[in-house]
Amino acid sequence: MLSAEERERILAEIPPESDPSAAVIEALKIVQMRSGWVSDEQLADVAETLEMSAAEVENVATFYNHIHRRPVGTHVILVCDSVSCWLTGYEDVVARLSERLGIGLGETTADGLFTLLPVACLGACDRAPAMMVDDVLYTGLDAAAIDETLARYGLNVAREEAR
Repeated sequence: MLSAEERERILAEIPPESDPSAAVIEALKIVQMRSGWVSDEQLADVAETLEMSAAEVENVATFYNHIHRRPVGTHVILVCDSVSCWLTGYEDVVARLSERLGIGLGETTADGLFTLLPVACLGACDRAPAMMVDDVLYTGLDAAAIDETLARYGLNVAREEAR
């Protein structure tokens, strides 16, 4: 269920004299800020608020990479799997992340700290391979850069290597 504050913030996102559906992405972001993902109930409430069907909102939510329809970790790692990233080390990036985190693509660490997801493109083809942690883009990745980034977000790489 949406809070009164969320509903108010969503309504404020609707541009004057426009279709309420123009605010659907911002509405989903507002809802996601509370729990990190958008539940079916929240999605239905957004649809009602914006005078849309739940299916229309679901279509947007599942298309947009930054809207999560199931629980995710505190930090979401999006790994670019575009052609440019494939050609410059995507498989090595995924292998390193999987090794360090102990999870595969689509999974969340047992402590709930990280979720690892593939994404079609991060728009950094000239600096591939790339990943995004939360909303921060990291490019030109190699093993050292991955370890440094994970440490920045709370993974004790030295502890992980000792296992």
